[in-house]
Amino acid sequence: MLIATLIAAEHLEKGELSAAADKLSGIGAEVHSVGQISDSRAADIRFEGDPGSSRKALADTGQLDVAVQPEMGREKKLLISDMDSTMITVECIDELADYAGIKEQIAEITERAMLGELDFEQALRGRVALLKDLEISAIGRCLTEKVQLMPGGPALVQTMASRGAKTILISGGFTRFAEPVGKQIGFERTEANTLEENDGRLTGGLTGPIVDAARKAAVLEHAAREQGLSLAECMAIGDGANDIPMIEKAGMGVAYHAKPKAVAAADAAIRHNDLTALLYAQGISAKDWVTG
Repeated sequence: MLIATLIAAEHLEKGELSAAADKLSGIGAEVHSVGQISDSRAADIRFEGDPGSSRKALADTGQLDVAVQPEMGREKKLLISDMDSTMITVECIDELADYAGIKEQIAEITERAMLGELDFEQALRGRVALLKDLEISAIGRCLTEKVQLMPGGPALVQTMASRGAKTILISGGFTRFAEPVGKQIGFERTEANTLEENDGRLTGGLTGPIVDAARKAAVLEHAAREQGLSLAECMAIGDGANDIPMIEKAGMGVAYHAKPKAVAAADAAIRHNDLTALLYAQGISAKDWVTG
């Protein structure tokens, strides 16, 4: 049995729900039940059919986000998420570059890397080199002045953790940002790249292994094994090309306000909602969210 969860940013109408059920029937799916609307925003349709065809049929459902998945195991036991433009609203390296007066130059490279047009590690090292001699104090200023949490992120992470899920924030950005952000949101563990520093300034280099697409996927696989979980019990969230391998491996791979290649790789694409949409996708209504 499959479940299609329809989530509206504001109000889900009964007509939208019945229209989605008709779309599923129209491709030969057998609709078993259409659920009640929860919190005025979300509802489930239980059906039998092909997941891929069903996702395509429901992809253009107005201003709604849709998640199609097996009914069994819909509540995930491990959450792994990207940070920049996923759990926070900005790309940290772009905002840090603003303090060096080169934001536009670095942001262009970031965009191309996230689209999958550039090699991630080369693009990362090239951007970091441009930050050479920037004072470390700029990082603290950037955190205070520019880094904002993505709406719904703390509720998603803290609710899943309260229900026993393991949570990992993994970033192709930097530990100087990921560690405080991860702590603030409520992640159990963080992993990111380490900026090299000397005498209170950035050297333009990195230390240690690079957190790239392969590393993100490897961390997902290792964490699942460590917890005795199958990949089907895991959720991975990201927005860029370097998130694709972990999105593809997870039982619920989510593209969040993402680049086209990430959307194409994902099981669900969240375009209209905040991150609480992923609680509805797991069958968790607002009365059970942890919000403080």
